[in-house]
Amino acid sequence: MATVTGTSGQGAADIETIGRLAGAWRLAAIELPQADGTTTESNAVGLLVLTAHGHMAIQVRNLDASVPDNAYSSGGYEASYGTIMLDPVSSTFVYHVDGALVQDLVGQDLPRAYRVVGDQLILTSTRDEEVWRVVWRRARQNGQSADEAVKERAS
Repeated sequence: MATVTGTSGQGAADIETIGRLAGAWRLAAIELPQADGTTTESNAVGLLVLTAHGHMAIQVRNLDASVPDNAYSSGGYEASYGTIMLDPVSSTFVYHVDGALVQDLVGQDLPRAYRVVGDQLILTSTRDEEVWRVVWRRARQNGQSADEAVKERAS
C-alpha cells in the first residue's frame, strides 16, 4: 500500500484517495506559464501509471524536436519510476525517484500537489521554482474509461 501521512484515524479516506489516483493516465497537457502572463502547452504525449500500492511510473515524449530538454528529460524523452508518499489531507504527495532516464533525478524526492476533477488528474510542483501544470486524463480501455470497464465487469 502507498505510504500515507496525515491525520491518524483517516484509514478509509486514505484508501479511497489512493484508489481514486490509481490507474493509467494519458497526458492531456503540459502547461507552461510565460513571462507575459500567457500559458503555452507542450506538444507531447505520455503515460503515468500509479498503483494502489504507491508505485508510480511516468513516460513523456516531446513531439517538437526544437524544444530543449529540461531537468526531467533527455533527447526529448522523460522516463522515471518510484514510489509516492501520499498526504490526502493536503492533497499532496512526494514522488521518490528510484530510477530515471536523467540520472540526476535518481534518489530525489519531488513534492507534488494533485487534484482529481472528473476524469482528469492535475499535478503541479509545490516547489516555487517550478511553475508548470500537467493534466492527465484517465486512460480508456476498449473505448471505455478504466472506471467504466470495472463497473461493467462488476455488473
